[in-house]
Amino acid sequence: MHPALFATALVAALLTAPAVAAPLSLATALDRAVQRSEAARAARASALSASETAQAAAQLPDPTVRAGIDNLPVTGADRLRTTPDSMTMKRIGISQEWLSREKRDARRAAAEAMVGKESVQARIAAADARLQTALAYLDAFYAAQALQLTALMEHHAHEEYEAARARLASATGGSDEVLKLAAARGIVEDESAELRQQESAARVALERWIGMPASGLDPVGNLPAPSESEYVAGDPMVVALQREVDVARGAAAVAASNRRPNWTWEVSYGQRTGYSDMVSVGVSIPLPIAPAARQDRETASRLALAVKAEAELAEATRAATADYLSAMSDARRLEARIQRYREVVLVPAEQRTAAATAAYRSNQTTLVTLFEARHAEVDVQRKLLTLQRDLAKRQAQLAYRPIASGGGP
Repeated sequence: MHPALFATALVAALLTAPAVAAPLSLATALDRAVQRSEAARAARASALSASETAQAAAQLPDPTVRAGIDNLPVTGADRLRTTPDSMTMKRIGISQEWLSREKRDARRAAAEAMVGKESVQARIAAADARLQTALAYLDAFYAAQALQLTALMEHHAHEEYEAARARLASATGGSDEVLKLAAARGIVEDESAELRQQESAARVALERWIGMPASGLDPVGNLPAPSESEYVAGDPMVVALQREVDVARGAAAVAASNRRPNWTWEVSYGQRTGYSDMVSVGVSIPLPIAPAARQDRETASRLALAVKAEAELAEATRAATADYLSAMSDARRLEARIQRYREVVLVPAEQRTAAATAAYRSNQTTLVTLFEARHAEVDVQRKLLTLQRDLAKRQAQLAYRPIASGGGP
């Protein structure tokens, strides 16, 4: 073929070839999970609702229009007539309840505390979506790794079984070896089927968060662990209860301001037949005749709720500190176990397999011995994967349980 034609055909083949989906990274999975989290969307809507409510918190109540007829006769010749009697007056007016600047500031502060509480709930929902996605990602990744090991072992089992059958046919092997390898092959196939089911379930769990099937997953490196103060300060329960304290204190301030009653101003215009019209001005002042039994009780109730929120915050801070120390201890223990496991378990297993392979090639051992060595090495590698998965999930809990810094989720 002419070189130019060959180049053209190659380019066309590359353009028409189906695109291979790139492996999914953990960062991409986390972003997708937050974007499609309905819990986070609901929390954002709740925060928007609280923000809209806060805009009206410091406003004065709506004025009231008042209309009526005074001194309307109900008996005699002028019954229900508005014009004959000079005392009958048609009246229209407006009244306005007045809140002091201090009361409006207290209500505004309480409403803004509620906005802060709802905004934190949105960030908590986003943090939970990140954490659950990270855990599902790790489960799916390590399930796929374990399945690859078992698939390799299944391949070896088939090869060794066929080799044993060939040896039996050539009279250089025995039927006992074939039967043992047939049983071993069945065991490995069963293990592969079980791991395929686990890997499929793990992928479904991950798809629940990211909303798409993942053709492949990138490895996850060591996740940076926050400091104790960062972890505690970002713990969802601690942050939520801090906002609860703010809300409780704001409610207590509003209750305390209610000890001073609201005045209501009123202006009305009265019209009479044959006489001068009249304007009336008045003010209504509630009389708190027993503030110690009513208003002060309400304030004391709100202050008690603030004390309750502060106590719950202190308890949540202690719990978050204990969780951090426990998780860090588990992570260090798993790191030490992985290092020790590699040195004292994996390396001897690899050496055993190498020795069994060399012995088999020199006809000094059987296929069954070689298979047992290989199977033992795969079991060790699967155990190592389990330890690595547990460490990665502990690191993910440390990295993604705290609320991300910044204003957005």
